[in-house]
Amino acid sequence: MSDEDLSRQIGRRSGQIIFAIAFLALSALLLSQIGDQTKWVKKTKFFAQPRFWPAVGLGGMVLFGALHLWRLPRRKIDRFDRDEVLVWAQILEYALWFMAYVLLVPLVGYLPVTVAFMPLMVWRMGYRDRRLMWISAATGVMIVLLFKSFLNVKIPGAALYEYLPGALRGFFILNF
Repeated sequence: MSDEDLSRQIGRRSGQIIFAIAFLALSALLLSQIGDQTKWVKKTKFFAQPRFWPAVGLGGMVLFGALHLWRLPRRKIDRFDRDEVLVWAQILEYALWFMAYVLLVPLVGYLPVTVAFMPLMVWRMGYRDRRLMWISAATGVMIVLLFKSFLNVKIPGAALYEYLPGALRGFFILNF
């Protein structure tokens, strides 16, 4: 492709080729699994089949993903594409933070984990002011009180609460 063809393109170019390849590969993988994941039911109308609309959607994803990849003006992966993928991968860090939160709540408890994670997330986002750390911890306490007391959301007690004395254990399981 000439530079003239690339200069007419509107929008960002970095990451397009990697996105198109990944989208096409994921769509093809999902379409290849449709026989195991859906059924074709006898004596059911064609458009009412459980497999029909997922197959249409996934087939469209494969078709249009392939057309998108084919029509891209640039076919080489360069440094800017790799840099863009690293930006996309940074999002996974927050998914890992969330998974750690979800795994720690049944072990340590909803209140202590929420009060610890709120300032950690505020710090991770770049806010280092001590006042904001206290505000985020207070927000964590308010969230726990809102969900457990006012909304009566049933969150199982933590394994750590089992080591508390009888009456205190019941209080913590019910309220925190």
